[in-house]
Amino acid sequence: MAGRNPGTKLGDWHVVTPKSELLSCSSLMCLSCGLLAGTELGWISKVHVNRPAVVRHAEQIKKWRTVKGNWQAAWLLKAVTCIDLTTLSGDDTPSNVYRLCFKAKHPIREDLLKALDMHDKGITVAAVCVYPARVIDAVNALMAAGCDIPVASVAAGFPSGQTPLETKLAEIRLAVQYGAREIDIVISRSLVLAGQWEDLYEEIRQCREACGEAHMKTILATGELGSLPNVYKASMIAMMAGSDFIKTSTGKEVENATFPVGVVMMRAIREYYWQTGNKVGFKPAGGIRTAKDAITWLMLVKDELGVEWLKPELFRLGASSLLEDIEKQIFYHVTGTYPLPHDLATV
Repeated sequence: MAGRNPGTKLGDWHVVTPKSELLSCSSLMCLSCGLLAGTELGWISKVHVNRPAVVRHAEQIKKWRTVKGNWQAAWLLKAVTCIDLTTLSGDDTPSNVYRLCFKAKHPIREDLLKALDMHDKGITVAAVCVYPARVIDAVNALMAAGCDIPVASVAAGFPSGQTPLETKLAEIRLAVQYGAREIDIVISRSLVLAGQWEDLYEEIRQCREACGEAHMKTILATGELGSLPNVYKASMIAMMAGSDFIKTSTGKEVENATFPVGVVMMRAIREYYWQTGNKVGFKPAGGIRTAKDAITWLMLVKDELGVEWLKPELFRLGASSLLEDIEKQIFYHVTGTYPLPHDLATV
């Protein structure tokens, strides 16, 4: 992963005028005066999201023409390297975690990669994501396979976040102790909905501290935050508190990764980078099931954040079934026919 985001102290934050018609503040002078007067998060009430502009932009994204031929294959292989291959089911067992880890190391059939002259490029997924109780299984499976793919663990009361902070911190520490190198925490949505921004900052800061050397992705559960301004504010607070990634969803909400939410979160990442010089990663998750979805998200990240974000250190796709469709499309590109059920290994 990229270097850690050190975060910022609340009192050190200085707001500048956003450079986008989609996100704006009412008055730079009011924001600066609020900060100087000691109102550490006074700027947050001034944030405004131009929802019609965001929605228009999202509709345009849906109409983008997809790439074809070799370009499509190249984008799909890039997508594979950014996938957090995930299983988060109540019936997860050591055996299905082992199968998941095998697929993580061999995401695309070897003969297909040879046909694309990509068999010697070390293409694997970015990480394997499981519950804390399955971390040891995943670590052992990947070690036995002789690969260095990191294990990510959800934690902090996933998916609802409705557990005491002490329990959240203990769960994070256990996951790290078991061998997780990445931790996907989930925030308390109630703090966002109640406007308790200082409390949200402190909760995420303590989670970051509990992660130790493990990288932390902060799940905002955007479908439960109530509004796009809340998505922007929660994104900023999460980054200020030291998140290495911000992530859209748990995948368990009714509404998961959507383009309007993605645009707002990426504009927050860009603003944070402009003000601090620290790059924070972005992870859409939930409902990303097709190769076309993956390419569209990659193109959107390129458009909003630039090519330098198109790497697993700064971009991830949270998915469980996406890889299957990507491999099908690559199979079709190489052979000219779609695979039969027995042609490809499934997780």
